[in-house]
Amino acid sequence: MRAIFNYLSKLFLTLVLVFSIHIATLYFLELPLFENMIVQSYVINFVLAVIVLLVIEKTMQKQSSQAGFIFMAGSGLKFLVFFLVFYPSYQADGEMKTIEFITFFIPYALCLIADVIYLSKQLNNQTYS
Repeated sequence: MRAIFNYLSKLFLTLVLVFSIHIATLYFLELPLFENMIVQSYVINFVLAVIVLLVIEKTMQKQSSQAGFIFMAGSGLKFLVFFLVFYPSYQADGEMKTIEFITFFIPYALCLIADVIYLSKQLNNQTYS
């Protein structure tokens, strides 16, 4: 349990750092700072990463062979949330701008990469009987 808490703490701090860099970049480019649901994007991606990770971790304790399927279902859930929550707002003007896509994709990709690294370490450290 301690490993999960450490990982989630690092992921949270990394997201805060990346969010700060993201906001600073928008500021220097003289673009609106808090448009395109940027705060919601970081928060929702973190919450979904936590939920998926906890479900996978619990699954790995019981039946590690199912972990990959749970991971894929979690990815599907993230896409579903994107299309239900973010996409309608991004398509309101009839097109999705690059800034809108980046606003969602940066935290999504960061959480995905971090989850893959953490889970691959967990799977490599498992003992099989």
